[in-house]
Amino acid sequence: MASDDESYLYDDDEEDEAEEEEDDGLEADEDDVGLFEVAAPQPEHRADHWAITRKSLSAAQQQDVSMVMNLVNIERHNARALLMHHRWKMDRIHDFLEGRGREGLFREAGIVVPPEHSTAARARAPPHKKPRTVTCNVCFEDVSRPSDVSTMDCGHCFCNDCWTQHFLASLGNGKKHIHCMQVKCPAICDDCTVRRLLGRKYPDAAKRFDNLVLDSYLDNNASVKWCPSAPHCGRAIRVVDASERYCEVECPCGVSFCFNCAAPAHSPCPCPMWDKWDAKFRGESENLKWIAVNTKSCPKCLRPIEKNGGCNHVSCPCGQHLCYACGGRLDTLHNCNRYDEAGHANYDSIRRQMLRYTHYCDRFNVHVNSRKVEQTDLWPAIQKRAVLLESATAIRPLIREASWMARAHRTLLASRLVLARSYAFAYYMFGDEVRTYPSEKANLPIAKVLFEDQQWQLEENAEKLSKVLAAEAKPVVAEEEVLRAMQETSNLAKIVDTHCREMYKCIQDELLPLLLEPMTIAPYRPDGPDKAKDLPA
Repeated sequence: MASDDESYLYDDDEEDEAEEEEDDGLEADEDDVGLFEVAAPQPEHRADHWAITRKSLSAAQQQDVSMVMNLVNIERHNARALLMHHRWKMDRIHDFLEGRGREGLFREAGIVVPPEHSTAARARAPPHKKPRTVTCNVCFEDVSRPSDVSTMDCGHCFCNDCWTQHFLASLGNGKKHIHCMQVKCPAICDDCTVRRLLGRKYPDAAKRFDNLVLDSYLDNNASVKWCPSAPHCGRAIRVVDASERYCEVECPCGVSFCFNCAAPAHSPCPCPMWDKWDAKFRGESENLKWIAVNTKSCPKCLRPIEKNGGCNHVSCPCGQHLCYACGGRLDTLHNCNRYDEAGHANYDSIRRQMLRYTHYCDRFNVHVNSRKVEQTDLWPAIQKRAVLLESATAIRPLIREASWMARAHRTLLASRLVLARSYAFAYYMFGDEVRTYPSEKANLPIAKVLFEDQQWQLEENAEKLSKVLAAEAKPVVAEEEVLRAMQETSNLAKIVDTHCREMYKCIQDELLPLLLEPMTIAPYRPDGPDKAKDLPA
C-alpha cells in the first residue's frame, strides 16, 4: 500500500492537488522537505503481526487468557483450556458464545465450571472452611492440617502428596490439561496449585509444567507460526486475525515467509504449486543445466548425446551421424546458424516436458537475477543521482526532494518477484499437473492467452522502469529536466504497480476458480510482506 507521501503515484486526483499545492507554496522552507535517506527505504507497515520471543511469550499468552477470563468470567486455567480447545481463535469463541451460550460453550469444550466457583462468585463467597481432619480417598490417610490438603474448583479434596504424584504422572504422559483425580471428574486442575505442589518436591517438573503451559500457546495456536529462519532466531510470529492465514510476513530477523505453509514468500503462486515448484527447481535445475550445456539431442532417436572427443562430427548409438555444433543430420545439407522450429514437433513427451520446464525455469531465473542486480547495483546508482539532485542549489527545494526514485525502485523490485513467481504458477496452471473442472477445460486456452498478455505487459513496463532508473547520474541543470524525469518515472511506477495488482486479480479471481482443488494466494503488498514487530516482554 502506498503511504501518504506516496499517494500521488497512485491517484490522479491527488496528483492534481499536489500540483496545485506546488504552485501555491513552492517557497517552502528547506527544513520542511524530507531528505533522501542514505540507507534503503523501509516503509511503515500496519502493525497486524507481532514477533514473540521466549521472554515475551508469557505476556502474549496472558493477553489472550485475560480476554477470555473477562469475557466468560472463568478462572485462568479454564480460560487457557478453552483457548487451547479452539486453537486460540478468539473469533471461534465469540461465535460459540453467541450461538450456544456460556454453558454450551463450556460443555462443547469439556470444561466444568460450577456457578459457585466462577471468578465473581469466588470473590464474593467466604473461603472454604476445611474440617480439622480430612480422609484422602486415594491413600486413605487422615490429614489433620488444612495446609496439607488441596481442593479444586469442582470441590474434590485430596492430600497434597497424592495430588503431587498425580500431577507428576500426568506431566510425564505429556498431558497439557491435568484433570481432577476423582473418577469421571472432567474438571481441570488449577495451574497455581499444580505449580505450587510440584515446586515443593519436584522443582524440575514444575519448570517443565511452566514450559508446557507456555509452549501450548505456540503448538496449538492457529494464529502463531515459528519463524523458519536457519539458524533459528528464536521468534514466533502472531497474526491478529487467524482466519487470514494466506498472508506473508517478515520476521524482525529479516526472513520473509508465507504464514500458511511457512515456505519463503511466494505469492502470487499458491502454496501447493509453489511446494511442487520448489522441490522440482531444487532437484532438477542442476541436471537441466548440465544436460543443456553438455549434450545434444540425436535428430533420429532424440537421445541426449555427450561428445567424448574434439571432432564435432559425432555418431549416435542408433547409427545417426550428426553435427555436434547444431545437432543437425550429416546425411543432409544443414545450416548451423538456423534454428529448426519444426524439428521439436517430433520430440517425445519426456523431451518436450524438459523443454517446457526449461522455458519457465529460465524466465524465473531471469527475473530473480535481475532483481538481485537491481537491488545491489542499481540502488547505489539511484543514491548517487539523489545526492546530485539534492545538491543542486539552482532549483527550488521542493523539486530537489528525491524520494520518488526510492518509491519507483521499490515498485520495480516488487514487480520482479511477481514476474518470477508468475512463471512458477503458469508452469502448473497450464500444464497437466493440476485438474480443472471439466466444464471449464475448454476455457483454459483462452485464459492462458489472457494471462500471458497480462504477464507480457508487466514485463515490458518493468523493463522500461528499470531502464529509466538506471540512467547515468549527471549534474542537474534545469528544473524542467527534473520534472520530466520525475513524471516519467512516477508514471511508469504507477503502471507497473497497476499491472502487478491486475496480475494478482487475474490469478485469484479468474484462474484459480477453474481448479478442482481450492487454492488461494496472499494479497498483493507493493512494499513487500507485512513486517512483524517485537512484542514487549
